[in-house]
Amino acid sequence: MSEYLSLFLVSLSAIFFVVDPIGVVPLFLAMTAGDTQEKVRRTAMRACLVACGMMLFFALFGGVIFKVFGVSLGAFRVAGGILLLITALDMLRARPSETRTTPSEEQEGVVKEDVAIVPLAIPLLAGPGAIATAMVLMAKGDTLVSALPVLAAVVLTFVSSYFILRASGLIQRVLRQSGVAIVERVMGLILAAIAVQFMADGAKELLK
Repeated sequence: MSEYLSLFLVSLSAIFFVVDPIGVVPLFLAMTAGDTQEKVRRTAMRACLVACGMMLFFALFGGVIFKVFGVSLGAFRVAGGILLLITALDMLRARPSETRTTPSEEQEGVVKEDVAIVPLAIPLLAGPGAIATAMVLMAKGDTLVSALPVLAAVVLTFVSSYFILRASGLIQRVLRQSGVAIVERVMGLILAAIAVQFMADGAKELLK
């Protein structure tokens, strides 16, 4: 029981920090500026549902992808760890990570009529780093029971993301820009430690 609880807590912290819904708040506000409250709520709901579905798909079928491309788990853990570390370093510097979206994509999102799917769901919420994290965490176990903590962490992350995006205006007013930057840096530090652990585990497997 304690093993599953530990996996759930590690999975929740890793997935939540790499999805980073708090860091998406300023972009979400810019992309939904001038929209009604109802449209903002619908946009947040659709973005989180699509991103959650994408994450669950790769979490469940990541093993098949490994086999199709002949990629070992160790290699994927090292690659995922490097990608997470890049994201974490950007978070520590409180700047948007270009592994998720580029400035041109953000600007395009501001002027788009419907931003829920692209760029909000993909790649802002369910970006390469988040997908890689879910796949690596799922590979830690080989039974359905061991997969449940990871799947539960994905679902809980996007339920939380929905409420954070829905209350984005309030969060921005309370935390202000400096508060968001502080939260980003703390989350980035924890994510960097998780990324190093991913790389260490992968290196051990490659050296066997």
